[in-house]
Amino acid sequence: MSSYPHDELGAKGLTIATYATSRDAADAIAPSVKHLQHIAMCALAALHTATVLECVAVTNHPRESLQPRYSELIRLGLVEPTGARRRNPSGKSAAVLRLTDQGRARLAGGAA
Repeated sequence: MSSYPHDELGAKGLTIATYATSRDAADAIAPSVKHLQHIAMCALAALHTATVLECVAVTNHPRESLQPRYSELIRLGLVEPTGARRRNPSGKSAAVLRLTDQGRARLAGGAA
């Protein structure tokens, strides 16, 4: 079984049928999670403060691969919201993120 946080699933009201699909998707991405977290942190480090979509724009990875990594990094204490919000291209307001001291230290050590 993967180290992906399956117990976090269900936040959007998943049913039993979709839970199995979500678990399969989580298992499929699990081998890439650490690498994608590192990419997400590097993008944020390069921009200093940014929304998720601003970070995605500077990488060659799809939003669907990176956006969940930012939630994981926030839970790990490596990324935090600044309290500011900016408009995304869709016009919706998005949280502006930054690396924490712990996140910067993790990047300096070369591991995410």
